[in-house]
Amino acid sequence: MSTPVFSLPSLAKINWSLQILGRRTDGYHEIRTILQTISLRDHLHFSAREDRRVSLSCNDTEIPLDDSNLIIRAANALRERFDVPGGATIHLEKVIPTKGGLGGASSNAAVSLLGLARICDLRLSLDELMELGARLGADVPFFFVGGCALATGTGTEIKALADGEQKRLIIITPNATVSTTRAYEALKAPALTTSSEASILSISRAQVDLELSRLCAPHNDFEDVIFTSEPEIRRAREALLDVGAGISLLAGSGSSVFGIFESKEEQERAVKEMQAEIGWRVFPAVTVSRNEYLHALGPGGNPLVSL
Repeated sequence: MSTPVFSLPSLAKINWSLQILGRRTDGYHEIRTILQTISLRDHLHFSAREDRRVSLSCNDTEIPLDDSNLIIRAANALRERFDVPGGATIHLEKVIPTKGGLGGASSNAAVSLLGLARICDLRLSLDELMELGARLGADVPFFFVGGCALATGTGTEIKALADGEQKRLIIITPNATVSTTRAYEALKAPALTTSSEASILSISRAQVDLELSRLCAPHNDFEDVIFTSEPEIRRAREALLDVGAGISLLAGSGSSVFGIFESKEEQERAVKEMQAEIGWRVFPAVTVSRNEYLHALGPGGNPLVSL
């Protein structure tokens, strides 16, 4: 066993763009999206146990603490893969809104794998972490990369991109609920085959580099579906534009939206105006580059330095 007590940050993400290319033969959807880590974060506190139990607690009573939580599933996946001795006590200090499309659960799972590997003194490679993460959820592998990245396939194939200048954001999570499964169903995405039954999957991936500049244009295929089913989310997006956001967009496939502001002063003024809305959770944030992300993880990010 290594260091008995330590904490790691678990950052949120937004999608600069999100395209749904179609429905795969395995029932999942092929996507192409640009992901970005942001400063909004949870914290995970780890301590080692002598027995093999993994105990999870959380400051938010609505967070499940059983096998439905990705933190517990991450611990189980690590144990099955490497037969690790001992266990851990994990406390989740929750800040990122759940079901907001901000990747909180996926980030928690990725950081849990890093923390548990550190407790058990496992020297995992980046490839091993990415493999484990892909088994847990579509967004999990991204949190082994951080910064700005392109995600393709079901979202588990990650390509690191150059980080741009830091941007000031306001994240709003209104009092609305979005089911990602129902949102995908409502899109009615076509099957990923042409009329000649040849898969267009390889064609789509081969065009990634050529279309990257177009992909970076702010767009989210879920907006029409989610704004129609939950008008309050549309109103939150429009409110951000009204208070000066240069761009406002659905953050992912959940209920959160974000706006980009030119200066700290404009951001602070807009936060004050948004906080007057009853039932809206409002978070000022900034984009976090890959180097900043790895620095925030500290020793826990050591397996990721090979990027």
